[in-house]
Amino acid sequence: MSLSPGPRNRITDVEGILVGNAEDHRIRTGVTVIFPETRCAAIADIRGGAPGTLNIQAMEPASLRNEVDAIVLSGGSMYGLDAAGGVVAALGARGRGVAFGGAVIPVVPAAILFDLVNGGDKSWGETPPYGALGRAALDAVGPDFALGNAGAGLGARAGALKGGLGSASTVTADGLQIGSLVAVNSFGSVVMPGTDRFWAGPLEMGAEFGGLGPPPAEWRGEAEMPLPPGFALNPMANTTIAVVAVNAALDKGALQRLAIMAQDGLARAIRPIHTPFDGDSVFALATGRVPLSGPAMLARLGHLAADTLARAVARGVYHAESLGDRPGWRSRFGPAA
Repeated sequence: MSLSPGPRNRITDVEGILVGNAEDHRIRTGVTVIFPETRCAAIADIRGGAPGTLNIQAMEPASLRNEVDAIVLSGGSMYGLDAAGGVVAALGARGRGVAFGGAVIPVVPAAILFDLVNGGDKSWGETPPYGALGRAALDAVGPDFALGNAGAGLGARAGALKGGLGSASTVTADGLQIGSLVAVNSFGSVVMPGTDRFWAGPLEMGAEFGGLGPPPAEWRGEAEMPLPPGFALNPMANTTIAVVAVNAALDKGALQRLAIMAQDGLARAIRPIHTPFDGDSVFALATGRVPLSGPAMLARLGHLAADTLARAVARGVYHAESLGDRPGWRSRFGPAA
């Protein structure tokens, strides 16, 4: 069955999903908010050894409910969790959330990445910028948004290259919509050692990240794991955080399986992945607009979600511009389509 990117090739090709970015270029950090227009089911799958998250337990299958009002991805390490508080306050003021005894409680899970040593001015004292950045990102939500040095990807680094915010989508002839968004701040490399080719290259649609195709015929791989510049055993210095969304109706168990399968997209695009130094986290959203016909359809959705996430990783790095000590992919390897 034929597959193609959606019209924007972003997670917002899943109807009902909006995204907003906010950045502080002086600090070299930012926040991305994923906003479902209608509260929808969500789950998370955590595979890295050093995650930083908020409200993950509220989405677990054993919990009472798992619908969310927004998901926040942020730089700033633990300081970045304040971004979710800014989004909660703004949504509560709008009356968006779970109504309980006359109160309104927005449900906003979050994940953070480490960008505290990228050269930006982090001397914010007792007033970190993340609550304000969260509110600004929420105010900016819409169907179109920037990739690369944007939102939570502004200060990110991907191995020896500049990391960034990536997104991709897949639509099928029978009406399925699969989208992904990722802030790539990985310990591992997104390119094959000694080449300019993305690990996700075999999955590329069109020339969405350069159109380079497979690696050169003479490439035989490299046995040793490449280390990023200035590598040190810092268990909080990386993390790739992502969201996948589908337009299907999935219960908690099915949504958990989708998130588990989608994690393989990171393994198809970054090597090594899920290390002790990363906090790799993938959220899954289901908008419920298409009925789930059975486990075969779920397997298909999970497979497409993983491939779409892998493409988003490459797109995030492809679109990133050089910053600090990390060159952008296009700066290092030259212009590409």
